[in-house]
Amino acid sequence: MSIKKIIVCAILVGSIISCKKVLNVEPQFNLDGTTRFNTISDYEFALVGTYRLFRSTSYYGAANGASNAYATLPDALSDNLNETSESLGNARVFSNWAYAKDENQVENTWLAAYRIISQANLVLTGIDKLSATEPGAVNRIKAQALAIRALVHFDILRYWVDDYDRNSSLPGIPYITRFDYEQKPPRGTVKQTYDSIEFDLATAKALMADMDKPINSGSINSGTSRAYIDEIAVNAILARESLYSNQLDNAIAYATLVINARPLASRTDFPRIWQDASTAEVIWSVVFDAGQGLVGGNVYFPPSNRSEYRPNPTLVATYSQANDIRYPSYFQTRNTNGGTPRLVLSKYLGKEAQFQLSRPDGVVNFKALRTGEMYLIRAEAYARNGNFLAGLADLNTLRAARIAGFVLGAETGAALLSAIELERRKELIAEGHRWFDLKRTTRTINRTNCTTSFCTLLPGDPAWTWPIPQPEIDANPNILPQNPGY
Repeated sequence: MSIKKIIVCAILVGSIISCKKVLNVEPQFNLDGTTRFNTISDYEFALVGTYRLFRSTSYYGAANGASNAYATLPDALSDNLNETSESLGNARVFSNWAYAKDENQVENTWLAAYRIISQANLVLTGIDKLSATEPGAVNRIKAQALAIRALVHFDILRYWVDDYDRNSSLPGIPYITRFDYEQKPPRGTVKQTYDSIEFDLATAKALMADMDKPINSGSINSGTSRAYIDEIAVNAILARESLYSNQLDNAIAYATLVINARPLASRTDFPRIWQDASTAEVIWSVVFDAGQGLVGGNVYFPPSNRSEYRPNPTLVATYSQANDIRYPSYFQTRNTNGGTPRLVLSKYLGKEAQFQLSRPDGVVNFKALRTGEMYLIRAEAYARNGNFLAGLADLNTLRAARIAGFVLGAETGAALLSAIELERRKELIAEGHRWFDLKRTTRTINRTNCTTSFCTLLPGDPAWTWPIPQPEIDANPNILPQNPGY
């Protein structure tokens, strides 16, 4: 398959760095699959390189107009963001649902994900030979690599499969578990894909369970850092995956573990999360520093003051500007270069120091997992299970944490599910969820304030599921069948 041509991320650095430190280094050399690792430091370098790949412009990162596939793109694909006259048209193939099997931006997203998987598999290659002398370090590194491998396969599944049901026999995705340029794996089924995802996460969780014991070299994250996937993050991934696959009891159980470990941020701390001045309620955050790309550049690009996609006005109207701490945390009114004020999504405007200097540059960490999402996962799972009181309690807890003076709601039944859906839109805008939320609940996209001919997408339309890139099929016929409609 064409992913065999992926050049593995550069993983060696100019000086020794522990995986306990924040990911603020730029690897300087490439390493291919024939190179053998001999020390724990070698494997730690490889793990650092794996985390670094999440900053790809086709994953969580973006340049001006790049896709930001698992951050802001799901909002541009759906109804949370509307294209503006400032757009360069770079993401229009997505927002117009006009992608095809030979679309290079679709292929770039596919390759960016499998590049991370290849690097994770490289980390796992041969590491067990060091177990006799350094079992704790081996467990720590293996656990993170397995969790990364599972998460990324789940992300691929979200775009490229048509049915999220846990036991679906429809085509899934290739699940790659070894570093091998020459393999040509089949897609398998959705069920088989979930089997592999859950096996990797369960294995990672077991390895992490005793991480605080001396043999395991201490916790994965230290201090306030949330730069690495630890057991709390694995539980959060499992909660998300369980909601998608309709394993509602599991979603409740895993979300509860996370909620108990990482409480919601106060209204004082919440705005500081988005300026990297606080890690309150952050479960896992992908580190971005100057020169390493940025998040949200395809929505609002501060260096050039370009807003390619604006927050949907109908959605914005659902926030209380005076009382909801999310409103000033997520949005700002900024003048165009011609002096015309407009509302922009400023969630990723920059770090605290840049705000203090009034020079926001769009370089800020991406909060891939947060406790706010866990409350919404648990609320939805409770409500879909028929436990409306528990679902309402979680929804009210989140709303009260965000909205000053919030009067507790009393929704039940279908009204409660609708309220949870709205709160997911408000809480998680531009965090990589809206397109998938609409897809997994088989809803229609109705874009309000729509100025193009691409305003409605019905359930069952082929555009909900991306095509397998044609170069993949050319290199690996085993990957067939192609998704319907392409």
